[in-house]
Amino acid sequence: MKEEYKGKIVFWPINIDSTVSIRKGRKIPLDAAVKNPRLQEVIEAAQKLGLNPEVERKSYPRNWWSQTARIVVDKKWSKRETLKRISMEIKRRRGT
Repeated sequence: MKEEYKGKIVFWPINIDSTVSIRKGRKIPLDAAVKNPRLQEVIEAAQKLGLNPEVERKSYPRNWWSQTARIVVDKKWSKRETLKRISMEIKRRRGT
């Protein structure tokens, strides 16, 4: 792991997208995932959880031709727990 990412978690919005299979990149269970998360929603949820999100414009490796962004957040929990909490915060904000 690069030194700049120590104590951080790096992920893409696709990792919490319920419309994506685990094979295609979803990292959390379907019932915890959110449908089509927007980058701004992910950033706001991470801010609400106190994770100090930073956005990096990068391409998702399995979809390299599509320009997207990844989010780097402080590590308070495991990656899977962090993704679940962000997803639940988005669901709470959407009212679903």
